[in-house]
Amino acid sequence: MRFIIIPVLIVAAAFSFGSCGSSSSKTFCDTTCNNDTLRYTIEHPDHPFVYISVKNCAPDSITWGNDMMLNNRKMKFSDMTGEELKLNKNFVRSYIKDTSYAWILFNDCINGQGYAIKIPYNKGNISPKNNAINSLDPKYSVAENLVAYTDRGNVFIEDMETGKKAMMTFGKRTDLDYNAMHETIDSVNITPTKVWVKIKIDGAWKELNKDITLE
Repeated sequence: MRFIIIPVLIVAAAFSFGSCGSSSSKTFCDTTCNNDTLRYTIEHPDHPFVYISVKNCAPDSITWGNDMMLNNRKMKFSDMTGEELKLNKNFVRSYIKDTSYAWILFNDCINGQGYAIKIPYNKGNISPKNNAINSLDPKYSVAENLVAYTDRGNVFIEDMETGKKAMMTFGKRTDLDYNAMHETIDSVNITPTKVWVKIKIDGAWKELNKDITLE
């Protein structure tokens, strides 16, 4: 059963102003410092939730759980991403599948790199991806129920509700830098039935498209 996500911003510390990044460099999103905790939940009898705590202007840890669990699960945020980054609450999305799992989608405010992390509520494996193509990026259109990511040679699509998947190949491996996605993948439009990508291959821009079936 699918539930509507209700993002709520909880004040965990006083809001303070100042630049978390360099004011002289252009960033993907606003890095104005705040130390608020982000809370995501849904309307469900067992109250599944995800919290992202912030410390010193950066995401510090992620906690998730529900009323059926004896103990909440918690990890240092950088252990999931593999590096330190800056977040803006307007560039974070959460999808919670009852008490089964949650997806957290976000983009680093410094360079725009996309991330998608699937976190199960049981003791299953966490699936972090630092190569996500998120619709939080205004040039990337991805249907609300889908998560998309690339391995430099293909784009993979997964329905966050059902787990059904599809993929499209670029025809060859690219020199894609996940820290500078737009240099290789200019724009995308991904729906449950079609993938369209404008991508640079061998120095030339090409438009690729494919009809897909999630299965």
